[in-house]
Amino acid sequence: MSPGQRFCVYHPAESATPLGLVVYVHPFAEELNKTRRMSALQARAMARAGYGVLQIDLLGCGDSSGDFGDANWQTWVDDVVGACQWIQQQARAPLWLWGTRAGCLIATQAAQQMAQPCNFLFWQPVTNGKLLLQQFLRLKAAAGMMDGGSKGVVEALRADLAAGRPVEVAGYLLAPALTRGMDQAQLQPSPLPGKLVWLELSPREDSQLAPASVKVMEQWQQAGFATHSEVVSGPSFWQSVEIEEAPGLLAASLAGMTGRAGA
Repeated sequence: MSPGQRFCVYHPAESATPLGLVVYVHPFAEELNKTRRMSALQARAMARAGYGVLQIDLLGCGDSSGDFGDANWQTWVDDVVGACQWIQQQARAPLWLWGTRAGCLIATQAAQQMAQPCNFLFWQPVTNGKLLLQQFLRLKAAAGMMDGGSKGVVEALRADLAAGRPVEVAGYLLAPALTRGMDQAQLQPSPLPGKLVWLELSPREDSQLAPASVKVMEQWQQAGFATHSEVVSGPSFWQSVEIEEAPGLLAASLAGMTGRAGA
């Protein structure tokens, strides 16, 4: 783990023998702020159900040391590895990595660095870091449209990053070392299989996983993971203007982790 302090919140399991140990990996940029309410509600619910949960703000995020511009992708992965090592010193129980959006990408890369089985809980996972970065850079282009000058904005940002120059988007300074790692990140299964609970949200009751999600899920199944997927009715709280809650997601997460999903 890189120098400096990391702000963490630990929720010990409210049971004599923990069912599992969970490390939460938050999403990227402003999505972190939008999801704090839901992640706090879920962490407390997990603790009541018998899971120990550690929430960590990665380097340059939230209340941890450094500025966002100090962050790089590998440092974030190392932060998660360090968080897993810490929580496993508190008790003996199966390890879960719980990620939201881009946090799922970071979680899988952390698991690939650790020579042990990991279980995963994914909330609205991002499967391709390059696509997420492209979407984020387009925020600058959208701002340029308001000023009548959006043409070539994303290409110019990409050129700056390729030349080793940081860029600012939506109030966040992106370092080239961060975006290089993000560009290469894919939601790949770790070598030692466990359980995977994949949950997405939709305002519609009859929604199904997107084809891209189904394709990635099949890769995890082929790698030996026991998988459960579900589309839960609820708002896209990670991008809403107001802070929103999705109670169905809280229940579906615990049901999937404990094997009661669909029961």
